Amino acid sequence: MPRRADRPDIELGAAVKAKKLRFDRVPDADVRCGRVWRSVTERKNLSPEAEPGVTYRDVDVRWHAVARVAAQGLEYES
Repeated sequence: MPRRADRPDIELGAAVKAKKLRFDRVPDADVRCGRVWRSVTERKNLSPEAEPGVTYRDVDVRWHAVARVAAQGLEYES
């Protein structure tokens, strides 16, 4: 059966919730996924650049990535 071009071979997701979240220092966070076809991050009650000393409440972060497998590795869309 041939693969549909619009359907990924791999889907990966993660979700994190917290009632309260506080950083003592600015986190050095970086998501590296190799050759990802598409990746999306959604945040609720957490700014894109977290600030030290700020208490964030009812935080919800969701991340989702999809990729296709090629003969010599992963294909991706830029």
